[in-house]
Amino acid sequence: MGIVQGAVGSFLIAFPALFSIVNPPGGALIYHQVTADRGHAERVRLAWRVALYAAAVMLVALWAGASLIGFFGVTLPALRIAGGLVVAARAWELLSAPQQQEDRKQAQAAPAAGADDVAFFPLTMPFTAGPGTIAVAIALGANRPTGALDLLPYFAGSSLAAAAVAVTVGLCYAAADRVVALLGPAGARVLTRLTAFLLLCIGVQIVLTGVQEAVTPLLIQRR
Repeated sequence: MGIVQGAVGSFLIAFPALFSIVNPPGGALIYHQVTADRGHAERVRLAWRVALYAAAVMLVALWAGASLIGFFGVTLPALRIAGGLVVAARAWELLSAPQQQEDRKQAQAAPAAGADDVAFFPLTMPFTAGPGTIAVAIALGANRPTGALDLLPYFAGSSLAAAAVAVTVGLCYAAADRVVALLGPAGARVLTRLTAFLLLCIGVQIVLTGVQEAVTPLLIQRR
């Protein structure tokens, strides 16, 4: 039961964090624009290729990102604090200047219009799973529990969250016409702000965890 609870807990942390930074409904609006010259069947195939590549990017960053940075001597508390600050900063950008984020996304996806092989670049990187998404995934990986028995459920839940976000990307991009009709730019901006606030809270929580782990040994030594 503890394993299931650990996996569910990590899923509930990772899914909103990754969903808010990837923002599949908002991305679908831009995807619809840059693929307007393609047929519906081609747009659907392209959408699921982007989803597959995005899943691979998130999973690699989640599983190996923190370990790779730790190889250079960065401690886990420092990585958590830095990762949490990056997550919080990205969330603040989404909250305070959503229009700038939309403009940036549109500029990133612009080379996809009229090009042939665009599934990985630019539609996956940097448009769908760019540096911000990679930073969030690394921060989630750095937030892993220290106990060996807790690692498997944590990464199982967070990996399932990454896969669920990728599936959401495929669904939203494949049904971009319907997403545009349902949300529109104003609705997508409201959704972005709501999820960005949740991402900000997650970033602060990761920072607090890192600070606690860094300070606790110092307090114990002074006693």
